[in-house]
Parts: sequence; structure tokens; C-alpha cells
Amino acid sequence: MDTSPEFDAYVGSDGVALDARDVALLRAIDDEGSLSSAAASLGRSYAHAQRRVVELEDAFGSLVDRQRGGSGGGGSELTDTATELLATFERVQTSFEGVTEVAETVLSGTVVDRDGELATVETAAGRVRALVPEGDADVQLTLRADAVTLTDPADAPTADHTSARNRFSGTVEGVETGERVARVAVDVGADDPVLALVTEDSRARLDLEPGREVVVSFKATATRGVPVESP
Repeated sequence: MDTSPEFDAYVGSDGVALDARDVALLRAIDDEGSLSSAAASLGRSYAHAQRRVVELEDAFGSLVDRQRGGSGGGGSELTDTATELLATFERVQTSFEGVTEVAETVLSGTVVDRDGELATVETAAGRVRALVPEGDADVQLTLRADAVTLTDPADAPTADHTSARNRFSGTVEGVETGERVARVAVDVGADDPVLALVTEDSRARLDLEPGREVVVSFKATATRGVPVESP
């Protein structure tokens, strides 16, 4: 079992997920006063927008109050349920941003081999393959947390069966949870832990808690290096 990066904020109910695209549609309906105008303002098909509103209402309840005809020509406005749903999404998004902020790992090392822009860098954790456009001495590597995959050691694929060239065994050092996303720090023997972003569902399935042994993997192309100037 492994974690898979899937970090868009959403609110789920009855198998339906309200995401940022749906939020934009509801807010446009609120601003424009009708579903047709909202769809037009977003450059979307009216029929598709209408179907999506129906799908959301089947899962979350009445979201749009539609008024037909009359002297004012009818229109649409959001219900209290929709307003509460948008507020919930904003809280989820804020939680997501708080967990993902500054989520990257920095490793220091020395280039020991090179194949074009791809270099092999000796670090405290071991050898790391990374994109290092120039420089053959000391470098600093940066790895985004959303490019890191965590896997149960028993399920980790062999090097011949994965495109992730960098693989290290480690131990979970800490977990910072949000409403949908968790930031996991894994000790792989470097000066600082490797950070990984996983969904809360993945964290629970993999039982990611301090002390848990995992395999950390990431592609060479997801790791960027820059030369470190000598003092």
C-alpha cells in the first residue's frame, strides 16, 4: 500500500466531491443572479452546469433557489445550505494551505557522477539522483513534498519496477494533520527529515504515525539542485 499525491481541496458527501470548480460555479450564480449567466461568465456549457448543480444537490441538498418568470424575469440565488457549504469549503482550503505551506525538503551533498543535467549527489542519507544543470562540487537539493511517495516496506516495488530512482528506508518522525491533507516528516538519516504530503485517507490506510517504518521514493526529475558557493 502506498500514498498517492492528490491534494485538491474538496468537500465530500454521498460519493460526490464539491471542488474548486464547483465553488466557482456557485459563486458565479450568486454574483450573476442566474445559472445561465453564471455559466456564460465562466465560459461553460449551460447544460453541463445545470447537470452539475443537480448532481451536487442530490448529494448536499438544495443549493440554488430558482425563481421563474414574473415582472423581474426570474433568476436564481443560493440557499442557506449552499452558503454553509461554501464556508465549509473555505475552512478546508485554509487547512490545506496551512499544512502544505513551505512543504519541501532541502538536502546538501556533493556531486560524484554526472550524466548531462542528471547528477548523482552524495548526501547524508545516501546517493540521490537529481537535476543539477551545472556544478560538480557541493550542491543543495530541493525536493517538493508533493513529489514524495511513502510506501509500506512490504509493498515497496523493486527498483526495476518503478520510475522513482531515489528510494530510502526511513521512520516517521512526525505528522502534522489538516482536515484533508497531512504533512509527514520521515527520518532517512539526513540532517533534516524528508517531508511528504499525503491525503488524510492515505495517512490512515498506511497508519502513518511516529515510529512507523516506510519507504520514501521520488523521481530524479522531481529533485532540483543548485551549486553552493564556497565561502
